[in-house]
Amino acid sequence: MDKKILTVQDISCYGQCSITVALPILSALGHETIILPTSVLSTHTSGFKNFVVKDLTDQFDAILNHWKKEHITFDCLYTGYLGSENLVEYIKFIKDNFMNEGASIIIDPAMGDEGKLYPAFDLKYAKKMQELIPLSDIILPNVTEACFLSDTPYVEKYDEIYIKDLLVKLEAKGCKKIILTDVSFEENTTGVYSLIDGKYSYYKHQKIGNGIHGTGDVFSSTFVGVYLLKNDIHLAIKMAADFVYRCIVNTIDDKSHWYGVKFEKQIKHLLKGIEDESL
Repeated sequence: MDKKILTVQDISCYGQCSITVALPILSALGHETIILPTSVLSTHTSGFKNFVVKDLTDQFDAILNHWKKEHITFDCLYTGYLGSENLVEYIKFIKDNFMNEGASIIIDPAMGDEGKLYPAFDLKYAKKMQELIPLSDIILPNVTEACFLSDTPYVEKYDEIYIKDLLVKLEAKGCKKIILTDVSFEENTTGVYSLIDGKYSYYKHQKIGNGIHGTGDVFSSTFVGVYLLKNDIHLAIKMAADFVYRCIVNTIDDKSHWYGVKFEKQIKHLLKGIEDESL
């Protein structure tokens, strides 16, 4: 039976991130994707000025009540950028009331990068996000987010011992599958370091540029889609990382396209990779 994925995150109308990335990627991978937008932004918040934001959480009770009456349920809950502490409580409610037996709870705690929280967040929000860790089957933080989730001081230069310590601290909070993105031990490479059911793994590739907005959303959406399709977490990590790399390569020379990655025309290569894995 086809999987139904509920993704809860914002809609940035312009900027290739959050739902405008998740919906096409998950749909292309064959999943019925249901959205619950937390807010609508005219653009994303990185590099644009005077963007317009409309919070949508005042509609959540009505939407969820309607879904309850219609007996609507889901096979996966995938969260991205939430935006407010009360949304953590809504995520708990959705998990308890709308998920089918055996459903996957996958949390991308999108709230910061480069050692800092995004402008909309504070330490109180980061602390509240920690409550989602024990409810999750898989969490997908970057190094900055892992530090805030584990109350660990962020450092720019780190070694493998530091990364393993981060993962162990997160595991101790109740999640047995932690996938840490944008982990770089040397100047020219970056990758994904994971702790999955007590076993460490690191998948790396060439590092291009200094980071482009939205690549975390591309990684998370691709990971979720491949994981639910193949039920192979390491394959999902590899394919998601490879897809992000391909998207960056496709974008890096276009200086006018600074606000995201051009992922759309690369989806065909992702699907070809899925087909090849099935042979």
